[in-house]
Order: sequence, then C-alpha cells, then structure tokens
Amino acid sequence: MNKFALIESMTENHQRFTNYMNILSSEEFLFAMPEKWSAGQQLDHLVRSTKPLILAVRLPRFILPLIFGKANRPSRSYEELVEKYLQKIQEGAKATGNFIPPLVSFDKKENLIKELNSIVAKINKGLNNFSESELDECILPHPLLGKITFREMIYFTIYHVDHHHYIIDKALEENLHSN
Repeated sequence: MNKFALIESMTENHQRFTNYMNILSSEEFLFAMPEKWSAGQQLDHLVRSTKPLILAVRLPRFILPLIFGKANRPSRSYEELVEKYLQKIQEGAKATGNFIPPLVSFDKKENLIKELNSIVAKINKGLNNFSESELDECILPHPLLGKITFREMIYFTIYHVDHHHYIIDKALEENLHSN
C-alpha cells in the first residue's frame, strides 16, 4: 500500500470500529467473556496502542534512525505482517504493561471514541510528511513483533483495530446465543 492507501485504510477501519462502538449498549460495552476484555477495555487498549505513533510521526525525520536505527530489509507486505502477528498470538503473546487496559466504565465510552478518532487523525496528518522511502527506512519497536518498519507499524495499526473489532463481535455473538 502506498501512503495514501495507508491513510485511507487507517481512517476507514477505525471509523468502522468507532461507529460500531457507538451503537453498543451499556450491557454490550461492559460484557466480557471469562478471562477476556470487555468492549470498553478493547477500545481503551486501542487508544493506548495507537497513541505512541503520534510522537513517531511528529518527531523530526532524522531523529527516528538515531533512536531506533534504519531498516536492514524491505518492508513486509500487509499480509505478511498480519501473518507474523497472528503467529505471535498463536504462540501465546499478549499485551503487557501500559497496553493492558483497566476496567472501563460505560461513561468513558464517548471520550475514548473521540480520543481514538483524534489519534488516528493526528497519525494520518503526520504520515503526509513521510516520503514512501522513509516509511520503509525508519524502524520502530513493536512489543510483540520487534523492530518493524514504519510502513509495517501502520499495517499493524490498520489490522489491529479490525482484530479487536472481530473479538468484540464474536464475544457478543457467543453471549447472545448462550442466553
């Protein structure tokens, strides 16, 4: 995907997710399968996991290579990145540290949705300042995937929101059928 397709996909996937979150009732927003996160916690997790990218897109371009180094390989495709992420999940990888959400009350839903939309808009605005080659040269650390290119981080962010959307939808569907 080129930069414009990345921005479009980021916008579409996150908008689809926040539209879905907007229609959830209090019961749906707070429901969690045993040992799993509620929809509210999933939303909070997405805010926590996308927010660091704001700093990455705002830093002067020469800073990222000084901090994290430069890519020594071409960027993976979207499909390859998703496959690697799903493999890590199958191996038992889970969110850690600051990426683990607290319990989230229903009254926080609206502000979390606004915050996620704002974060995505800021990331997309910052992406406009990157050249196509910079997206493949700059690397960032990912807690599960290790050092990945900036383009791969955006691929991950595009997929990550859909991944959590699916988890919420599946849990609510299973709950509906079990009652």
